[in-house]
Amino acid sequence: MAFRVDERASEFQVIDRFDGGVGWIAHPDERMQRASHALVVDSDQTRSASGKDVWVFDPVDAEGLDQLLAEYGEVAGVVVLLDRHTRDAAAIANRHDVPVYLPAAYEGVSDEIDAPVARFSSELSDTGFEAHTVVNNRFWQEVAIYDPERGTLLVPEAVGTVSYFLAGDERLGVHPMLRPVPPTDALSGFAPERVFVGHGAGVTESAAVALEEALLNARRGAPRVYAGAVWRLLPV
Repeated sequence: MAFRVDERASEFQVIDRFDGGVGWIAHPDERMQRASHALVVDSDQTRSASGKDVWVFDPVDAEGLDQLLAEYGEVAGVVVLLDRHTRDAAAIANRHDVPVYLPAAYEGVSDEIDAPVARFSSELSDTGFEAHTVVNNRFWQEVAIYDPERGTLLVPEAVGTVSYFLAGDERLGVHPMLRPVPPTDALSGFAPERVFVGHGAGVTESAAVALEEALLNARRGAPRVYAGAVWRLLPV
């Protein structure tokens, strides 16, 4: 089932909830299982009455979303981590009167965003969240966010948990297009407590092991993933 980017979901499924943030899947019946996340940092009281800043990543909008975010604090910024994930970033940023944050190297993405834009490089504003380039070429620009304090790794596209990312009994799989040359150098330096992704619910148990296995088995599992993709395209 396909949805327009500007079609606000009437419901959403909460995922990846923990003391440092939350995720959600708008349009829960959608095959792509587009996941969005909010991560929390302590704030200067002069900036946020709640003492907590909420940073929203690659969001798909939904009715009732603002109430969910308010449980964690006040929205300080909306972040696009993948060049194709502008999604509803502008709508949510404008509603909360905050900028949309883009990695400094991203080209052309700001043209698609009808909201004020800010840039970041190795750290997202003053959050302490580290920004790490995963893929950077003319066809694919992707940055992962790592929160070293809580051990949270957010990877918007290179790995995922939906069925078309997975081979066999994998809990986390490399994107089908990246399996021939997986982003091992970019992602193997982490030992996260949890891995959140842009498609599907995150991995919250033995996440470091799941990530290591996903990168190690990417090429080996590619034929099975591709065969599954062909099978899903066959008429029934």
